[in-house]
Amino acid sequence: MQDGSPDGSPQSSSSRTEGTRMADKTVTPRRQRLGQLLRSLREATGKSGTQAAVELGWSAAKLSRIETALTLPSEDDIAALIDHYGSDDVLLQEVLDLRRAATQKGWWEKYSDSLDQGYIAFIGLEAEATEICNWEPMVFPGLLQTSAYARFMAAGTIHPMVKIPPAFVRDRVEVRMRRQQTLLYGSDPLRLRVIFDESVLKREVGGPEVMVEQLQHVLELASLPHVELRINALKTQAPAPWGSFVHFKFRNFPDVVYQEDDEGGRFSSDPKRAFSVERIFEWSMDVALDGPASERLIRETMAQWQT
Repeated sequence: MQDGSPDGSPQSSSSRTEGTRMADKTVTPRRQRLGQLLRSLREATGKSGTQAAVELGWSAAKLSRIETALTLPSEDDIAALIDHYGSDDVLLQEVLDLRRAATQKGWWEKYSDSLDQGYIAFIGLEAEATEICNWEPMVFPGLLQTSAYARFMAAGTIHPMVKIPPAFVRDRVEVRMRRQQTLLYGSDPLRLRVIFDESVLKREVGGPEVMVEQLQHVLELASLPHVELRINALKTQAPAPWGSFVHFKFRNFPDVVYQEDDEGGRFSSDPKRAFSVERIFEWSMDVALDGPASERLIRETMAQWQT
């Protein structure tokens, strides 16, 4: 992510949403799944949302917010819905279990005072994902950053007009390092596929020593079996995608895309957008340097930073 995005350095309140309001820090894939399940149960009865709401004595808005994950239903609400739809106690227990899972707080919640809601949502999605595809044109992806590189990024040193308090910088660096440790070195690591522009290797952040350490770190991560790294070479004739994006893929939930444009960043669970972004990413993988060539370029650039 570039600066100002959930995974960049200065915090941003510009994250927008499409469909489900993913920028709400309490919205997770599990909560989305809960809403989708309740909606499918209603649709199986042939009832419209308005009809079901009237029969339950609710407003149509309340039921709509539950089904679109904007409101977390109470256990009593779930019991009323399951009973109204004619489902059995076994299903009721399964739905209640899903609700309890949806309310579990992640380790990142303790940093909520230092992180904006967009970043909280981003980390929550990341924690649930089984695969992440990330394109970065300006900076190293957050999951590849060293603490030193992340500290300079978080402090806004490459955006002098944007400064955040030292305590917030510390928290953001801690969060980034824990994300990396949990997602890439944990017992069940996710599959990470990243492409970044060659200019990222040459754009100085923190000084030569920081850059050398950062490039060495990227090489170490690239050696992990679940990490696939490609570089979009400057000599590549094909145009690079505009703006960074992250495509989150889940085992049992719909894909979510985080994408940046000239108005900031937005989350989308629209299948068409996910399909479009996936096509762009796979095309970019095809035209980028392959793994060995990418690693050679990193080593060559690291040698330049050492001179």
